Amino acid sequence: MPSPPNPVSLGPKTRIGRGGPLALIAGPCVIEPGDLTDRIADRLAELGEELGIPVVFKASFDKANRTSKSSFRGPGVEEGLRTFERIRARTGLPVTTDVHESIQCEAVAGVVDLLQIPAFLARQTDLLEAAAATGRPVNVKKGQFMAPWDMGHVVSKLSGAGAVGILLTERGTTFGYGRLVNDFRAIPVMQGTGVPVVFDATHSVQLPSAGQGVTAGEREMIPYLARAAVAAGVDALFLEVHPRPEEALSDGPNALRLDDLPALLRTCLRIRSAIEEGAAPEPSGGPGRS
Repeated sequence: MPSPPNPVSLGPKTRIGRGGPLALIAGPCVIEPGDLTDRIADRLAELGEELGIPVVFKASFDKANRTSKSSFRGPGVEEGLRTFERIRARTGLPVTTDVHESIQCEAVAGVVDLLQIPAFLARQTDLLEAAAATGRPVNVKKGQFMAPWDMGHVVSKLSGAGAVGILLTERGTTFGYGRLVNDFRAIPVMQGTGVPVVFDATHSVQLPSAGQGVTAGEREMIPYLARAAVAAGVDALFLEVHPRPEEALSDGPNALRLDDLPALLRTCLRIRSAIEEGAAPEPSGGPGRS
């Protein structure tokens, strides 16, 4: 079976993959009422221009796996797709969102540039194949219950179904109850499948079901994990951001404050630059020769 394409192209300007710049997939957890989602997208577009990095806007139209039935789920697919169309038009950013059922894939792919498969559904063959069949690239989050080498089977399923581009995302592994841990060996292991790898620094700090009917989190740990992932050679960062995380309607404890994003990205870009300089070949003639 031929290797999946690497890097992955999302529209005419955005490429994610080895040899390219560090990319960013970012946005709020869920589309919220009012103009908040648009304002976040506008700021992300500005940052992409300022820092010279590829940016993909992300948000969910439906959070189908909430801990409690009373938790906010989002506007639904129809309104959500209208929001994505508007954001693409006003910012020029490619957009991504998650799909939970095979029947959603075709309609969502008609609007977004990248389909995301949630971690809990990473092994659902019918969903993977339906996403691949749309002709859009697919980003699969590694299940908290899966080893990184198991994602080779995910890549094979998508490749066999004709996927035009594949990304894999590391987002932590379940450790006992209510805690996730990251093994950064997962990044090179999953890159060994031939596809770019994304690191989700915000979902990695979740404390699942640790709140009162909601998922808690350790927001202060996001920068540490993001910096470590860049040092390990990840191709893109995935960050949920919000102007006021304490007021977010979903996953606020795990969201990075939007105002803190520029400084974190600049630090990560310096780390990336240092790694690339360290990997550069020595000048012709070798050390000590003129």
